[in-house]
Amino acid sequence: MRIINHRLKGVDFWPAHFTGGEIVPEIVVLHDTAGRLENGNSARYLASENTGKASVHFVVERDATVRQLVPTNCRANHAGRSNYHGREWCNGFSIGIEIVNPGRMTGDASEARAWWGETFSMRDEYDLAKVATPEHGDGVWMAYTEAQITAVISLLECLFRDVPTLTDITTHWYVSPGRKVDTNPLFPLEHIRARVLGRNDPADLEAEKGSDPSGDETVEIETHGDTLNMRRWPSFNPNVIAAIPDGTVVPVIRKGTFAGRKWLRVLYGGQEGWIVARYAAPITYHNT
Repeated sequence: MRIINHRLKGVDFWPAHFTGGEIVPEIVVLHDTAGRLENGNSARYLASENTGKASVHFVVERDATVRQLVPTNCRANHAGRSNYHGREWCNGFSIGIEIVNPGRMTGDASEARAWWGETFSMRDEYDLAKVATPEHGDGVWMAYTEAQITAVISLLECLFRDVPTLTDITTHWYVSPGRKVDTNPLFPLEHIRARVLGRNDPADLEAEKGSDPSGDETVEIETHGDTLNMRRWPSFNPNVIAAIPDGTVVPVIRKGTFAGRKWLRVLYGGQEGWIVARYAAPITYHNT
């Protein structure tokens, strides 16, 4: 990826109807679309003459497709009433990235309903979690796909390489607290900020602090024929280090709950990593 003349080379450009005057971007604000998941649905709306007069610079689909709607040196209507470290109305100095995600839903971690009535279920392989945080409130949230997160990181790395005035990455909930809740609490913000901005990733320390030793426990992987990703950290950012086959028995080293989801740190193939606990069944050994 490369920004040339304020446009991202090699991606579709869907010019937004609501595009403002020239700006000098200093921050990137990340959003959830809070809309349907069909490819192109949110990008098409944000490019149109919509009733909310909304627009954004980029949209990242669940399959990693990136579309640009507004040049990086022009104002887009993505943040609304907002404040970043004392500076109001972030649209005047920010680049907005919308990530396709339904936003806050009702229900539970097995099945949830979006605001427009569509339901999403674990049975349909949507990764859901019921989480409450001070910034987001209580809700059911859908995890971002690994392809999405990888695409967001690549886009951010491109922006921070080619737009020299950029200094920080933030979220809509941060610049509009109490009014907005995106990106959702499953989004690996600090990992991405560390990766793009060249800072130490706090994920290792957080994983250690947020978990406890498991004792003498062993589990069997249960994925109904599929493999299970083992990750460096207990999160869905791009950090897969191994794929554990179904039926494999592994020792558990630590366990903890992160973003409302139970994780296990296990030993497999000579290395330690984290797996989602619901895909592992405890094994009990009986004396005979």
